[in-house]
Order: sequence, then structure tokens, then C-alpha cells
Amino acid sequence: MRRRGFLAGAVASVVAQPTWANAGSPALLSALNDTNNNAWLVGLTRSGTVTFRLPIPGRGHAAAAHPSRPVAVAFARRPGRFAVVIDCAEGVEAARLSAPEGRHFYGHGAFTEDGRYLLTTENAFDDGQGRIGVWDAGDRFKRLDDLPSGGVGPHEILRLPNGGFAVANGGIQTHPNSGRTRLNVPTMRTNLAFLDPWGAISNVVEAPDTQRQNSIRHIDADAVGRIAIALQWQGDPRKRAPVAAMLNEQGLTYLEHPATMRLKHYGGSVAIAGNGQSFFVTGPKGDSVLSFDMDSGAPLAAYDMPLASGVATFGSGVAISSSSGIAAMTAEAKTQLAGKVDGVWDNHLVRL
Repeated sequence: MRRRGFLAGAVASVVAQPTWANAGSPALLSALNDTNNNAWLVGLTRSGTVTFRLPIPGRGHAAAAHPSRPVAVAFARRPGRFAVVIDCAEGVEAARLSAPEGRHFYGHGAFTEDGRYLLTTENAFDDGQGRIGVWDAGDRFKRLDDLPSGGVGPHEILRLPNGGFAVANGGIQTHPNSGRTRLNVPTMRTNLAFLDPWGAISNVVEAPDTQRQNSIRHIDADAVGRIAIALQWQGDPRKRAPVAAMLNEQGLTYLEHPATMRLKHYGGSVAIAGNGQSFFVTGPKGDSVLSFDMDSGAPLAAYDMPLASGVATFGSGVAISSSSGIAAMTAEAKTQLAGKVDGVWDNHLVRL
């Protein structure tokens, strides 16, 4: 199957399949490193208690949850080359994906709406180009195709309400031989690319020159396709640079907040509140969380939260992981759900 055909003809299975209820109905997923540096994928209920804790081969980053079956794919942190498919109902590893030769994963993936295919962000590191891998979830995740991401350093990929995808091309070129060293900061350009439901690039929104070094890494979308963005500034560290942006009918807008500098140029993750009225950007380096109005982009509250990491839509607000545990938050208030864990959460919470 080639690019414009990998989704054509997909038929949902009518055979009874296990559901997320069989896995204890977790509401959230996150990667965790314990105090012995063992890596796990953890399922959490709405009250913040653990429903499953399954080992993965190395430090994880984000995970992609299947839209209906109790299956999650946990991705290695860049520049890792593994992804683990976990049957969350049985508590076992169902399959393991390896990035092709000359590639590594960027820690994120997304399923198609029918759950048949998994799309993964990848680095073709010898030529520095971003790629999207296509895997057949109906055939033990056999690799089917390889698509352009529309830029350099694709990080998060997100399925949109129209069945297409948004790809955050962070613009940063890396190579495994240089670890996590950024190789092209003086010339980097970040963008947000859009794929149609058949995997073809339909649009690319480039950052303006003043923000080309403000890496678009993490994104979230609401029901009408508005996109909230967490940014990571790669330029002059003395400069005041925004850590959040929005994309709507008016285009790409960079947002100011009185507490912007508390995040130390690093937006760790982003999620839109369940009521659609606000969004939140975590700052693990600055022990803070910022919130913004989803309609106007106006700054709302700022919260102190140690090692604020993952954030996901939760109820009318969001849930956030930090070194103090799991909390539910709205633009007006914060409620602690669960206390500290024996380890460190990664930067992402994945909603189910």
C-alpha cells in the first residue's frame, strides 16, 4: 500500500474485541521511571489510582491509546528505536516495534479514527528529514508505508476531528551519534504540518522569522479543530520568548503571560480543558503551570507545581502529573487526586 492508499478500504472488525473496561477502565496513561531507573507504562483511574503498571525496555516518552481496544503503544524517548504494544486487558506485551535502519522514533504516535493504522513520528537522521511511519494494527503492526512529515524533527502527531492529522515539526535536527545535541539551531525552522486522512500533506503553517527558533513540539486540538501549542525556545536564552501559541481561523498567534519566564523557555506539554474554555501548558523546568483562554488567548492563572509534567483533558478541566502526584485542575482551582509515586513521571499524560 502506498501513501494515498494506506487507509483505503479499511473495514472495522465486527468480531467481539476486549474493550478498555476489560483493563480496569483506566482514564489516563503515562510513562514512569522508578527510583531504580526501571521504565513503566502506567494506567490511572479517574481518581488517580493505578490500574496497571507494565514494564517497557527503556525510558518512555508518550503513548498512543487505541480508540476502542485496550491496546496502548508506548514509545521510547528520543533517540530511542523501540515502541512496545501492550495488551492492557491481559497485562502483557503483545508486540514490539523497531524503527527501520537509519531512523529513530520521536516519542509520539497516533491511531487512525478506526484504530486500523498507527502513525509514528520518526527521524531519518542521515539526511535530517522528518518522516511518518505507517503500521498496520490489524496485522501485528506490520510496517506498511513511509510518509514525509512536512519538516524537520517531527515530534507530536495528533488526530484531528476531520480524520486528518496535525504534526508538530520542531525544526531541530539531531543524530544518534551526537546524542540529544541540537545540530542546526542557527538555521532551524519550526512548523505545523497537516496531513489529510490519506496521509498526504495538505497544508504547512510556518512559524514567522521571529519565532522560527521557538520549537513547536507539543499540541492539542479541540472539537472544532483549534490547536493549542506548547513551545520550547532554542534561541538566545536572554530573550523573553512565549511558551504558548494557538492556531485558529485567524492563523498562528503567539501568546504572552505574566508568568512566561517562570517556565524557563520550556513548555513541557499542553492540553485543552474539557469544557473547551481554556488550555494549560506545563513547565517541568520551572515548576509551574500556565493557563490561557481558549477563545482570546488571554493569560489566565499560573500555578506552582513541582516538576509539572504531563497534562491531559480530564472532566471539565485537565489532569496534571507532577512530583507531588496527580491533580485535577481548572482555570479557577486545583484538586489533588493522588499523592507521590515511587519515581518520576515523564512529560506526558495520555487520555483514554
